[in-house]
Amino acid sequence: MALNLIMLGPPGAGKGTQAERFARENGIPKISTGDILREAFRAGTPLGLQAKAIMDRGELVSDDVMIGIVRERIDRADCIPGFILDGFPRTVAQAAALDAIMSGRDALTVVDIVVPEVELVRRLASRLICGSCGLNAEGNGAVSGTCQRCGGELKQRVDDSEGVVLERLKVYHRNTEPLIEYYRARPTFRSIDGTQPPDRVAAALAAAVRSVANQGSAA
Repeated sequence: MALNLIMLGPPGAGKGTQAERFARENGIPKISTGDILREAFRAGTPLGLQAKAIMDRGELVSDDVMIGIVRERIDRADCIPGFILDGFPRTVAQAAALDAIMSGRDALTVVDIVVPEVELVRRLASRLICGSCGLNAEGNGAVSGTCQRCGGELKQRVDDSEGVVLERLKVYHRNTEPLIEYYRARPTFRSIDGTQPPDRVAAALAAAVRSVANQGSAA
């Protein structure tokens, strides 16, 4: 059975960090629309420049662009054992499109990382990101100012400035929070506490995924 996982949660909840760790430990690809778009930014493609301008304003890239990117990625051979989606879906329309893409495949496990808004604002205002590879910096890496993965320079994301952070959270509440209600009734949906230290969040994520798998085995 393929391990198909969606990570949900607001900006600053730690989705990217946890998704990368889970993917590495379970041998499945992490599919991040942010990573794909950053590649387009660096290449200077028309789509990349257009998407960068939208994201720098704290807004969301259009559904049709995101759906097309994800469909192509999921169809690759390395996703046969499963995958983890980070940053998609972000709207109910994207979720419905993903359900159509997943028709005939193993079910999606959906995990929501819950973090209070006051903590999100604090995290985002102090977050650093590698200007070369896009890695979010944590711990000693953030203190040193150098990326632990590629050695690049760390800097604040344009969309982590205070005004844009507040706009991003407004966009999340308006467009993305309804996803929780879209998925909540499914037996494969779980919520975990994202205010814990990263190792405990990782353990909670692994336990949530196991509980869904055990539930499927029992059925």
